[in-house]
Amino acid sequence: MDLSFTELDSLKPELGAEFTGEGTHFALFSAHAEKVELCLFAKDGKRETARLALPNREGDIWSGFIAGLSPGTIYGYRVHGPYDPANGHRFNHNKLLLDPYAKQIFGRLQWHDALFGYQVGDAQADLSFDERDSAPFMVKAVVQDPDFDWSGEEAIRRPWNDTIIYEAHVRGLTMLHPKIPDEVRGTFRGMAHPVIIDHLTRLGITAIELLPVQHFVDDQHLIDKGLSNYWGYQPLGYFAPEPRYLSSGSIQEFKSAVKAFHAAGIEVILDVVYNHTAEGSELGPTLGFRGIDNMSYYRQSPQEFRHTFDTTGTGNTLNVAHPMVLRMVLDSLRYWVTAMHVDGFRFDLASALGREDLDFDREGGFFDAIRQDPVLAGVKLIAEPWDVGDGGYQLGGFPPPFREWNDRFRDDVRRFWRRDEGMLPSLAQRLAGSSVEFNHAGRTATSSINLVSAHDGFTLADVVSFNERHNAANGEENQDGHSANHSDNLGAEGPTEDREITERRFCRRRALLATLMLSQGVPMILGGDELGNSQAGNNNSYCQDNSTGWIDWGAANPDFLEFCRSVVAFRSGHGLVKQNQFLDEEAVRWFAAEGQVMSQQLWEDPKTSIVGMLLLGDGQQADLLIVMNAGEECHFMLPREYKEGLRWRRVLDSGTGDFSDRAANVVELVPGQSVVVFLADT
Repeated sequence: MDLSFTELDSLKPELGAEFTGEGTHFALFSAHAEKVELCLFAKDGKRETARLALPNREGDIWSGFIAGLSPGTIYGYRVHGPYDPANGHRFNHNKLLLDPYAKQIFGRLQWHDALFGYQVGDAQADLSFDERDSAPFMVKAVVQDPDFDWSGEEAIRRPWNDTIIYEAHVRGLTMLHPKIPDEVRGTFRGMAHPVIIDHLTRLGITAIELLPVQHFVDDQHLIDKGLSNYWGYQPLGYFAPEPRYLSSGSIQEFKSAVKAFHAAGIEVILDVVYNHTAEGSELGPTLGFRGIDNMSYYRQSPQEFRHTFDTTGTGNTLNVAHPMVLRMVLDSLRYWVTAMHVDGFRFDLASALGREDLDFDREGGFFDAIRQDPVLAGVKLIAEPWDVGDGGYQLGGFPPPFREWNDRFRDDVRRFWRRDEGMLPSLAQRLAGSSVEFNHAGRTATSSINLVSAHDGFTLADVVSFNERHNAANGEENQDGHSANHSDNLGAEGPTEDREITERRFCRRRALLATLMLSQGVPMILGGDELGNSQAGNNNSYCQDNSTGWIDWGAANPDFLEFCRSVVAFRSGHGLVKQNQFLDEEAVRWFAAEGQVMSQQLWEDPKTSIVGMLLLGDGQQADLLIVMNAGEECHFMLPREYKEGLRWRRVLDSGTGDFSDRAANVVELVPGQSVVVFLADT
């Protein structure tokens, strides 16, 4: 085969490697390069078989076409240019670089000093220059054939108010499931196994949100400790599924998994990390972006271009304010929607994406670009509304159609059920959809993604079992992870055989989950919480690709699982708890235990620990009374005078886990640490 570039009739606009049916077109962006070389490799990925300079340049796009070059070809780039760290340029053609548009990854990164553009350990640090070839240690890209049989598959596009999210990790969800074959555990095939889909369907889940599945790197310091980057928040390839999740190496496995979820009515949302990459600070390795065009891809310190500007806590910040970097992000998002058929994205540290210059701007280019994009504006978009930079906490600050993770919901709900004093007004805010944060700029009551636990922090079972984090296994002297967990071990730190403590823990877990499901907004369940999964008090399992981070299916409590199914079904069947618009004064009323409307004095009393939230129906839906009691067992007088002939039925009791439907008395006993729901029977 003639490995040389040939002319095309016209330049192609696509970046990356595109198989046309007659050959493969390669294109790479670099504004400051002097030459770009395409390197082709043998099937084993070890031997470089050709090195060809891309012949065409238009603007800052370097490109070339090789006739007859077919899918499966392994390749990388070497980019020539100035090595001038003081001015932000770090070109080193000795380093093989991953195509930012690579759609499949070959191999696994092997840490070696040759991966760095400078001589590690040199007295001049990154001002020195390393001439070793990094190719033997680098991952490579693979030319992809885009064909896949999507017949019979359709996008679901479920309304937000009917959405129930399940956050899960591909390996964590599947590694310990006894009915998943060993050879597909920890992969997309295992994740889409019928037993997983059946479990999610019976639970009432409508969307699975996956921790990062785009290609990522294991940090060297973790490997040195015998650990790994389990969560995946060190991205390197924004178009490629992570190879460790492919049992056969084919990216078609991901497409097959999406197709299977869609057939079951479950949407697929990806947790994506466009705020930084795995290359770290200026002292990090040269794996791709840094060697292709450091000054374009990364934000540099405004004081000295030698140093990266870090608002993410990882050493670098991707420069989405640059038009071509923004294009890459948008191209990546569109690829996952159009080619992979995913239904939405959760943006990690999304405040970093909204920084124009140095400050956050809700009208910034990234948000404007997504909002006008006909592909992306119609999918589910979720922001993690903070980063670690100044002014990074932006809960409520994102424009529609973004929804946002609401950590204040998590903290306030945990504190209320922990019986912290003075939490009733905050609880009411969370029950009503956090309108203080979100009811502006035409946003809806589904703007808040409500959670009581997530991958980052304690599991639900650990919230009621540990007062302190237990992260020693992470190798950071138990200093990592949140210190303010608002948790309560209820009398014993960790596992206990004390039946009274165990029952109190079950009771509080049911109350927490019921609060999540009965609040306005969009609920998100952490995968495994419905089973009672514990991480033994580790609240930062980012590096624990083992039994600590995996869901223990064998320890599932069937009674709690049944309660979870029932409370999810209750939410799904009652529109008053999942409204699109924020509640106004005509739609909600608040009652005290004695049956009267809550007074200002009761709201302000720090010891008030019980309230009834009355949601008024519209003729099609019966009134709903939700009683929250964080204190001791007490009587509650059901409101009647506001509507003639009103009678109530008791339909949910988290204290006992009872969903039986019975006629209610004028005064009802409400167990301590419980949510009790009454349905009007007129």
